[in-house]
Amino acid sequence: MTTDAAIARAAVLKPIEEIAARAGLDPAALYRYGPFKAKVALGAAARGAERRGKLVLVTAISPTPAGEGKTTTTIGLGDALNLSGRRTVICLREPSLGPCFGMKGGANGGGRAQVVPQDEINLHLTGDFHAITAATNLLAAMIDNHVYWGNALGIDPSRVTWRRALDVNDRALRDIVVGLGNNGAVRQDGFDLTVASETMAAFCLATSVADLEARLGRMVIGQTFAREDLLAGAVKATGAMTALLRDAFAPNLVQTIDGSPALVHGGPFANIAHGCNSVVATDLGLRLADYVVTEAGFGADLGAEKFFDIKCRQAGLEPAAAVVVATVRALKMHGGVAKADLGRPDPEAVRRGSANLRRHVENVQKFGVPVVVAVNHFTADTEAELAEVFGCCASLGVGAQLCRHWAEGAPGALGLAEAVAALAEGGGAAFRPLYPDELPLGAKIERIARDIYRADGVALAPKAAKKLARYEAGGYGGLPVCMAKTPYSFSSDPALVGAPDGFTLPVRDVRLSAGAGFVVALCGDIVTLPGLPSRPAAETIGVDREGLIQGLF
Repeated sequence: MTTDAAIARAAVLKPIEEIAARAGLDPAALYRYGPFKAKVALGAAARGAERRGKLVLVTAISPTPAGEGKTTTTIGLGDALNLSGRRTVICLREPSLGPCFGMKGGANGGGRAQVVPQDEINLHLTGDFHAITAATNLLAAMIDNHVYWGNALGIDPSRVTWRRALDVNDRALRDIVVGLGNNGAVRQDGFDLTVASETMAAFCLATSVADLEARLGRMVIGQTFAREDLLAGAVKATGAMTALLRDAFAPNLVQTIDGSPALVHGGPFANIAHGCNSVVATDLGLRLADYVVTEAGFGADLGAEKFFDIKCRQAGLEPAAAVVVATVRALKMHGGVAKADLGRPDPEAVRRGSANLRRHVENVQKFGVPVVVAVNHFTADTEAELAEVFGCCASLGVGAQLCRHWAEGAPGALGLAEAVAALAEGGGAAFRPLYPDELPLGAKIERIARDIYRADGVALAPKAAKKLARYEAGGYGGLPVCMAKTPYSFSSDPALVGAPDGFTLPVRDVRLSAGAGFVVALCGDIVTLPGLPSRPAAETIGVDREGLIQGLF
């Protein structure tokens, strides 16, 4: 970055030590990556050893091309809670390079509700994803190397399930062949996006470096010729993997435009993984602040369900309140309006589309968490359209707040902040997971499909049913399930918007993520390594003469 650009940035952003002080952190606990971002030493909570903050989840309706603004609302709410005098820390996931260079773009919020510096957060931050990618691929290399040098463990190359990873969308690497040219046993392999890897999931659910290493060691990497499961610890890779991940495991501290502390750490996708930031970052926030505002990816059918059933279950978290984000524009799309026609007022379409909002609110309530709806305001919204949204919320008995944080920053979300605080401090939360641990794996999938998606049932592929039976017999039946499904519909068909019912959910395969602590169910055509669109965002990204990155946002 040139000197002029660096000076301009310094005029807007505050030194990271000042942000740390606002969070109650001793600057000595920081490992700086330049003036505006830092790693926070593990165990650095300066205000006491106990969790004391109230945890607030921000989720949303099913996403559409019109945009909903979940991350923007998370940031705006955190800023507004701080403005109201409640010490608040925001906890977010790190953006993946896949969507940044693909179709979705950056993931740092928007308008006056952003975490900054935007370019550094969206591209590399402190290098965590590169460390996770390297650790994943080191294990893959050590598996193949063990086979090459005599295969003392009797690994069946045709039954190796551990996949390589990278953080760039590249459909050509979904299915590959390795070992050609006399470089080992020739076998079929493939890559996952880094954010879909089990390394990422274990990283985000671990509570300490020791727990991380134990989780890495429990990961199932394939089977032996005797059809016995083989763990990563058997190839002696987990110590080196932990060494690669040690520094990355410390949470990252950045700031919002309004100067709120934000812990941005970890980044599993919610459509193909569990969709939540790291447990260690959330735990740190709860030990520092009165409130922690976090988000879970995509709609509440994916991110929120996994937040409750996987992250909260494993980490012993009890959310005090939840926010469901909606926009008039998105509800019109769920009501059948094409994106090109969203500028035309259509209260009837909003009424039809509000069925999607209704279902998401009802689903969150099933977990015993009180809900408020945040209506993310657009200037083209009409009073008649907004009245439909507020009427839907009133019929559900939940509050709704019109939010203008995109344009106004913290003042634009003060109403939402007060509504959230009233719920969180009212003692109405009675959090409970959707299903008990002892429910069989197939029944857990069925419970989610029926209760959350409103499917009539599940069509379990024979190979998936066989694997589930093997997981149950192997002692993994008590794990929660992580549904890998399109985010755009309650069903497995992304074209079925709104609130479809009367469908059957196809589960074509399942994967055991024993280290992360869940079983993944692959629904419909979902893939774990996306491809680039016909016109990827990478085509318009570059660096200007001032050294600033352009086209990323």
